[in-house]
Amino acid sequence: MSGHSKWATIKHKKGAADKARGKLFAKLIKQVEVAARTGGGDPDMNPNLRTMFAKARENSVPIDTIERAIKRGTGEMEGVNYEEVTYEGYAPGGVAIFVECLTDNRNRTGPEIRTIFSKQGGSIAEPGSVAWQFHRKGLIVVPATMSEDDLMLSALEAGAEDIAAQGDVFHVTCEAAETMNVRTALEEAGVKVTSSDLTMVPSTMIDVDTVDGAKAILRVIDALDDQDDVQEVYANFDISDEILAALDVP
Repeated sequence: MSGHSKWATIKHKKGAADKARGKLFAKLIKQVEVAARTGGGDPDMNPNLRTMFAKARENSVPIDTIERAIKRGTGEMEGVNYEEVTYEGYAPGGVAIFVECLTDNRNRTGPEIRTIFSKQGGSIAEPGSVAWQFHRKGLIVVPATMSEDDLMLSALEAGAEDIAAQGDVFHVTCEAAETMNVRTALEEAGVKVTSSDLTMVPSTMIDVDTVDGAKAILRVIDALDDQDDVQEVYANFDISDEILAALDVP
């Protein structure tokens, strides 16, 4: 995961303070519901659901709310049929953006995503033109309370692929289907885990070396992230520590 965009760290630090808790809950519940629909309602047999379940709990979604979402996903309860849709585009500076959505009306979502790109100085792209630059991985966040060498040893023994220092945390990456297995192995080895999730890791990075350039990119990402159907936004840019400081990211 060498060279991974610091946007993941920015989002980790800003956390739920950027969003109303209800909006964050709605996104997490959708993710749980769709995971159950596509892979079944048993977390032990459905790695994606197991990861989404843990993610929801880490963000304080009540257990009964998660269980109802699983039942809607498996058809035990009536619910909205959400469809997984992705969009691809570019932010200013040629930064590639990959957007994951869950929607009950793609005829509404598509035009709204296109408008966001256009209004924020970006551009929508043809399907496949951006996706090839990203790879699905598991991401486990660990506080930097131990040395990188010690964590690397534990992480590799747990089945992780790599680790990278990101400010006051380490990002541990692994195969997507192994996310919860790696997390459990790390915790059993005495490693404290802050969170785990699925992510898209870019294969190439674009360095952003001006404050104005960084602001232009973040405007696109923030606007996309605020759209109700958007679940995740991924981009292949890297911001230097000096630029981050100038942006006054908390």
